[in-house]
Amino acid sequence: MQLENLPCTKWQSGRNTKPGFTTCVRPPSMDSLILPTTPAAGGIEGIDREPFEKFLIHEGRLLDDRKFEAWMELFTEDGLYWVPSTQDQPDPFNQASLFFDDRQLMKTRIERLRHPRIHIQTPPSRTNHMVSNVIVEEADENAESFLVSSSMMMGEYRLDVQRFFMGRQFHRLVREGNTFRITLKRVNLINCDSAFEAMAVPI
Repeated sequence: MQLENLPCTKWQSGRNTKPGFTTCVRPPSMDSLILPTTPAAGGIEGIDREPFEKFLIHEGRLLDDRKFEAWMELFTEDGLYWVPSTQDQPDPFNQASLFFDDRQLMKTRIERLRHPRIHIQTPPSRTNHMVSNVIVEEADENAESFLVSSSMMMGEYRLDVQRFFMGRQFHRLVREGNTFRITLKRVNLINCDSAFEAMAVPI
């Protein structure tokens, strides 16, 4: 089904709560979803990777500490969190994704995670994020926006069950003062097309 044929009265961010209306996420620029096909070895020269490494480590720490609201604030108002369901998925509009959230949907998920009676997170998951092999793939002329890739692994433990999510993640970042904000986080899991038990916490 093509995006333009969805039965929506208008494109909007977040949920449409009126009965009979379909929820639609405002489509981002397709350019933001395109990833480099032949990344340069080692990434762009002359750009210090340390600030990006620190930012990605900080993001993972927020998730491990279950500071989900602070994690959401790392995203711009039009920021997106996307976990494709197939390898090399070109866009999130013509097939299902494991996650495809704008800020409003992130907020809704976080509110559910905070609910005292959420069965799927009683007891809550314990997670640990690891980030390595950080590469600055792209940078604009003014060094204000960047595409950063990294290898990632998240371990999750709950009710005597351990599972691991691994893959390569891509962050489109914009500089904001001495730090960055996320316009797009895309996580390409190596087993994205596997069958999964419910995934409640962000990767």
